Amino acid sequence: MGSKVTGVKIKGIGKYVPEMVATNEDFTKIVETSDEWITQRTGIKQRHITNGEPTYYLGAMAAKAAMADAGVKAEDIDLIIATTVTGDYFTPSLSCLIQREIGAIGCIAFDLNAACAGFVYGFDTAKRYLQTGDGIKTVLLVASEELSKFVDYTDRSSCVLFGDGAAAFVLETAEDTTYSSFLGADGNGAKYLASRALKSENAFRTNSEEFDMDMPETKDYFFKQDGKEVYKFATKALPNAVEQACAKIEISPDDLDWIVPHQANIRIIETAAKHLGVSMDKFPVYIDRYGNTSSASIPIAFCDAVAEGRIKRGDKVCLVGFGGGLTYGAAVFEY
Repeated sequence: MGSKVTGVKIKGIGKYVPEMVATNEDFTKIVETSDEWITQRTGIKQRHITNGEPTYYLGAMAAKAAMADAGVKAEDIDLIIATTVTGDYFTPSLSCLIQREIGAIGCIAFDLNAACAGFVYGFDTAKRYLQTGDGIKTVLLVASEELSKFVDYTDRSSCVLFGDGAAAFVLETAEDTTYSSFLGADGNGAKYLASRALKSENAFRTNSEEFDMDMPETKDYFFKQDGKEVYKFATKALPNAVEQACAKIEISPDDLDWIVPHQANIRIIETAAKHLGVSMDKFPVYIDRYGNTSSASIPIAFCDAVAEGRIKRGDKVCLVGFGGGLTYGAAVFEY
């Protein structure tokens, strides 16, 4: 059942979330909402929020935990891939700052931005680097996000959704194993999830024309989403990505032991599970603890499921994400 290929081995995992917690009740003090309203619509009860710790700090702490779990040292790391939409700087990259913090100076380091599907994109990218045979034997994949940076805390419909956190995997090549992936994007839906960076302004500009990019007007750099459109996209993209990844290796979604989804909304996960015909028991869900942490949500959920003894070595697992871009992707492997 399923052909064996050269895949990827997770040698170690680690996570880190800020100590400060904001409960649903805390949000009732700053916007007109209620614990019941948030819980029923999203499944979220609380989220961890940074108290000043930068994104790279969260990522470095998760990286150190993963390296300790894997038993590898800084000099063993050949490549660092960091996934984020909330880096502390345009430059240097998050990956370079994490490299500095863990002392892995000299290895390849770059960032990958595929929004909430970023960790799946990064996981597949790491696998392909490991297969090159170009001296890359150990990859550190880190997802670190501080969505509190671009949340508009006056917008009650969106500010309750997001949290901060990081998680990391140490990856190596695995021979004669199960691996498959399916990645994609729909740029036509870019306008449904947006946070503006810098506009095209400079000292020599004479053209006052604003180019129509079919993007929403946002308040400064604050995040804006069309919840209905994102829901429609996600409930189709999630099961499709899982089905496509499974089809490549001739297995069905029900053959999977676990499907670890992006933790955006419990209703999205439940709808996707129904479309797949797979029991919710196979979906580790921790959105009640963390809220939506973008690219960090999948590895954080994976870490918790392993820590609780749910996901075990030898299990057939699918990581599946969807997010701004619009992006989507799934990766199937043996843990």
